[in-house]
Amino acid sequence: MITPRKIRVLVVDDSAMVRRAISDALAQDSDLEVVGTACDSYVARDKILELNPDVLTLDIEMPRMDGLTFLRVLQQHRPMPVVVVSSLTQTGSQKAVEALAAGAVEVVGKPNSAWTIGELRTQLPRLVKGAARARVKAARAGAPAGPVRSASTNHYDPRQLLVLGASTGGTEALTSVLSQLPDGLPGICVVQHMPPVFSRAFANRLNECCTFEVREAADGDEARPGLALVAPGDYHMSVGWEGGRYRVRLAQGPPLHHTRPAVDVLFNSAASCAGYHAVAVLLTGMGSDGAQGMRKLKDTGATTLAQDEETSVVYGMPRAAVEMGVVDHVLPLDQMPQAILDALESRMPKARHPLPAGCDHK
Repeated sequence: MITPRKIRVLVVDDSAMVRRAISDALAQDSDLEVVGTACDSYVARDKILELNPDVLTLDIEMPRMDGLTFLRVLQQHRPMPVVVVSSLTQTGSQKAVEALAAGAVEVVGKPNSAWTIGELRTQLPRLVKGAARARVKAARAGAPAGPVRSASTNHYDPRQLLVLGASTGGTEALTSVLSQLPDGLPGICVVQHMPPVFSRAFANRLNECCTFEVREAADGDEARPGLALVAPGDYHMSVGWEGGRYRVRLAQGPPLHHTRPAVDVLFNSAASCAGYHAVAVLLTGMGSDGAQGMRKLKDTGATTLAQDEETSVVYGMPRAAVEMGVVDHVLPLDQMPQAILDALESRMPKARHPLPAGCDHK
């Protein structure tokens, strides 16, 4: 019997305490092996050449050369899966989101009062194993493309809704898709697997590159045309029809698929509330979150779209939905914005369709 090779991990952080905490967390998983540690980017460079790790965990704030600069150089010259471990501060969160744009595949919070050692032990091994399966390509420069075409706010039925879910590699996939959508679309709700605090920085970044407003959701927000709401880290987000409009609700229910927020929570609520009028998009990500919710959406007549394997960083979540047979169209990422517009336009109010029961949050 051949024993599977362990995933080799190099831990990079200027704090000896954090290096130990990360190494101990990873040592709990028999599939992982910490082959070395480094206190700064220069030592990390030498150890990458010496040890040839499969995955790097990387601190952002380090002496001599900061982690973000090192990551950009690394992904240009030796692309490899990187999990960023960053402080849960406003500055740390902004830098973590920049790191995802520079090619990191996951981000977790440093162990402190908001992100305990216990949570690190639960989350980090799973994220590192997912990162090891990621398709990592050389970093590409350039701003996101502009909108595919303009849209009119009078174009759509008020019951229409766009819901999107993503995980590993999803921040850049969502940025690519949403930045190419025009203003004036129906309400948009987004679930991206992210820790607390980082989700707000991600929403702010999206707001800078989209033609419509993007912000982190608050409980009771209206999902209205011209607005995209991003689920905050550590909160499930659902949507319901209340008083003639869509409103989102946030809750800290049990994690689903090892995560909170979970895409299935959003998709299940959209199936109950929007039904035929919903367009659901499942992008790159590890695991199967979103597939069951997409099944319910498909059963109500919603349009379902999924990213293809070739352009996914990790083809887990889309694959699960495709294998269930609940995806109408499987598309490369660059074709997704046009497919979303086509799907929304196909559900314009030419004819009325029955709404599913249980549309309210009551």
